Order: sequence, then C-alpha cells, then structure tokens
Amino acid sequence: MEFEELSRNVIGCAIEVHRNLGPGLLESTYRQSLACERRDLIFEIKSVETLLPIHQAQILTYMRLANVSLGLLINFNVTKLQNGIKRFVL
Repeated sequence: MEFEELSRNVIGCAIEVHRNLGPGLLESTYRQSLACERRDLIFEIKSVETLLPIHQAQILTYMRLANVSLGLLINFNVTKLQNGIKRFVL
C-alpha cells in the first residue's frame, strides 16, 4: 500500500475512534480501540497536553529499529484530532 493511502487509512480510523471516545482518556484505551496491526507502519499513540521533542525522537527511533519508513505520532488529547497528528517518513 502506498504511503499516502496507508496513512490516510490509519488517520481515518484514528479520527473515528476520537469522534466516538473524545479526548483525555488513557493512551491504552485509544491503542486498544485503534486495533490496527501493520508491519509496514509504526504509530505511536499519546494522550498528553503537548507533544514534546522527545515524542518525535521516540517514534523516529522506533522506525529506525523496526526498519519501517512510515510513522504516525497521534495525540488524542486534542479537541480536533487533525491538530494532534504528525507524520514521519524516513
């Protein structure tokens, strides 16, 4: 699957989860609800006030270690999920 299509697919699922659950829950709740097992994509779920540089470093490290070229960092603790998504391509 192409990067654009793959990231759109996962982002669409994340938006649906956020629409149903809302912001501010534990990361494990979102992770369980977004049961998307992909070997060609790393996605890291956060539920924090603000994404910090360490979160970006963390996902880039995961991507390098897993030899995966596409990663999504999704912060569910926002009112509009599109504002909490960052995409990374190695």
